[in-house]
Amino acid sequence: MVKGQDLAVSLEEFGLSKYEAQAYVTLITKGTISAAELAYYSNLPRTKVYPTLLKLEKKKIAITSKSRPIMCTAVAPEDAFDEIIQEQINRVNAMNSLITKLKQLSEDSKKARGSEEKRYFHLAQNYVFRQLQSMIEGSKASIHVVVDSWGLGLLSQCKEELLAALRRDIDVKIMIPASLVGTEPFHALPAGIKLKTSETSQNVVIFDDSEILMINGSNGKGAIFLSTDVLGTNQVRSFEQAWKSGIRINNLSDMTKSDAQETLKAIQLINESGLGYVLNSLLNSKAKGIDMLTFLERNGLDLEAKTLDDIILLVDSTLDITCSGHLKYEAHANHFVIESKMNSGHSIPWALLLEGYLNKKGVKTRMIYNDHLQTGEKIHIKVDSKIPLR
Repeated sequence: MVKGQDLAVSLEEFGLSKYEAQAYVTLITKGTISAAELAYYSNLPRTKVYPTLLKLEKKKIAITSKSRPIMCTAVAPEDAFDEIIQEQINRVNAMNSLITKLKQLSEDSKKARGSEEKRYFHLAQNYVFRQLQSMIEGSKASIHVVVDSWGLGLLSQCKEELLAALRRDIDVKIMIPASLVGTEPFHALPAGIKLKTSETSQNVVIFDDSEILMINGSNGKGAIFLSTDVLGTNQVRSFEQAWKSGIRINNLSDMTKSDAQETLKAIQLINESGLGYVLNSLLNSKAKGIDMLTFLERNGLDLEAKTLDDIILLVDSTLDITCSGHLKYEAHANHFVIESKMNSGHSIPWALLLEGYLNKKGVKTRMIYNDHLQTGEKIHIKVDSKIPLR
């Protein structure tokens, strides 16, 4: 007899997360059930049920109702996984083709080993920093960087060279891990550099999309090669893809490390766990009852003890990063205004966070949401006029 647990583990090999696999096997077993029942039978945390259902629906392997309570049904396996199976077949074929090309490349390189050796330059640790400075000074159009703590330390020592590059209108983009945001080397980077965060464990500096300097973060050694090589082409493409999905962090440059880390953690929690649930609940029902303050607290981010100024700074920063928005307090009307350049409720979680904080402090509020603007959305949080906040 086939066990559902074994099937769920097998589904993870097809790209489903643990929660998605458990939920799908449960739906296949139980048929059409409510979201609450799904959480019970599949042993999913209640906070993970709605995000998991949205992901299953996006992958076209489950269907959810728009009514309340939310009911969910699995798409038949033969329909749900046909596309995934074809995707796996295409991937295997592509891998076989790649191996064939790599074999040919290997054979060709053996015939021209001398010229190959000249294209790669290996650098000892004591030469890497000097080479990095020289390549920054010689850049003509762009410097695109992905670094870990070692690489960020080196870049922070190249402040004068980077400033000179910015004055020459060089496009300088740097991606660092979230854990390094707010650190001393991070603050040492000159203003004007475009900064984003993305998890990485390598040090790659791409100059003018033509030369690449790679640095080993464990021993400090480096290597220079052309971007037209197989490895170089992959590095350029990888940077472009990572940059598109990275989180902008320029507005965190003036924050302390703790404030910057809290801001990034709030964004991560909302995006990965809460955003879909919030939007689904608010846009498909008349009820608003989402306590974002409690949601963040249960996920390790305690904000209730912070001052109102701290919360305003956090909300304003997250709005700027996630939806090019901002928060302001209008003293004459004693209310807050949130404006975003994006529609579809992207600013709602942060408005709920501010409102939840005020309510916990005993301040009565009323939220007015306007998403009919052509250039974005606006939210007013009206405060009890008897309680001035400034």
